[in-house]
Amino acid sequence: MADRRRFLALTMPTLVSAAGLLAFAAPRAQAQARAHAHEGVRVVDEQRTESRIVDLTVRSAALGRDARVRLLTPDGWERRGRHDQWPVLYLFIGGDGDHEAWTREYGVQKKPELRGILVVMPEMPLYGFYSDWWNHGRGGPPAVESFHLREVLPLLERDYGAGTRRVAAGESQGGFGALSYAARHPGLFRAVTSYSGFVHPLQHPHAVRAGMTYLGLDWLALWGDPVAQRAIWQERDPYYLAERLRGTRVHLSSGDGRAGALDPPGTEPDPHIPGLEDPDHPFPEDVISPTETLMGEESRAVAARLRRAGVQVSTHFYAGTHSPPYWWRELDRTLPMLLIRSHGVAQ
Repeated sequence: MADRRRFLALTMPTLVSAAGLLAFAAPRAQAQARAHAHEGVRVVDEQRTESRIVDLTVRSAALGRDARVRLLTPDGWERRGRHDQWPVLYLFIGGDGDHEAWTREYGVQKKPELRGILVVMPEMPLYGFYSDWWNHGRGGPPAVESFHLREVLPLLERDYGAGTRRVAAGESQGGFGALSYAARHPGLFRAVTSYSGFVHPLQHPHAVRAGMTYLGLDWLALWGDPVAQRAIWQERDPYYLAERLRGTRVHLSSGDGRAGALDPPGTEPDPHIPGLEDPDHPFPEDVISPTETLMGEESRAVAARLRRAGVQVSTHFYAGTHSPPYWWRELDRTLPMLLIRSHGVAQ
């Protein structure tokens, strides 16, 4: 499973069937969904798949299709009143966009610390990069940022008890999403954490090209050419938005691509992605996870840039690969800070 998630984080999607989602639905949660409408979004189905977990199917104009949002609800949420508001933890997943991964693989529903907070886990299109795609100047779907922040966020705050005390964490592309959203919308999150995040894509534009080309996607449709449309890349790259993160607590963690403490003996190298390696800067011979090497370089560059900009930032850099065991560990390490911030207490 770890090898699969490491691969999926930047490459292939996890396929989720609607039948599988409904198999564990409690009968009382199978009523017709309420018709919520807000800025082109409405909930068309609502299912309680297990205790405290609610899955929403959202009809999104921004994505041009139905999409899923998983909620981990706090104690007392079902008895909420009109004005009840809970602090919110947004958990952003990697490039496969699977909204179930945080509960299925990380088991966040088992963490007692989260019984007093609403956890929001939205899906994302494959390799969506938490951005409204340029689409060669045409715009239009997939508009991922608009889906998350202009559709889902106000919907949850209006109808599902989400408050304005928000924090966010993400792994791989999800780490980029947490930082990019926070920088593009100052004050949106009180704290953000990135685990092996793709947080400085302009440092390695060839990696964006390699990953999307490998998947059969049009890499120029995302942000355009990194030279001709450099301004579009910079408008989303946290490295160039550092000053806008002042006032937001930031934590960055990443491995170096070498086998580390959480990699079992004999861990195989990452699947080969043509074009991921820069011929002018080849990977060291002992690197088995080139993706993580790049994420580590980007995280270090962004951390240094944030410090120069006067942002409150902490880091944890280590030997290790682009794989879930490290992200589980880093979530455990940073959850106390996130929860303190979400409850309005400075740290």
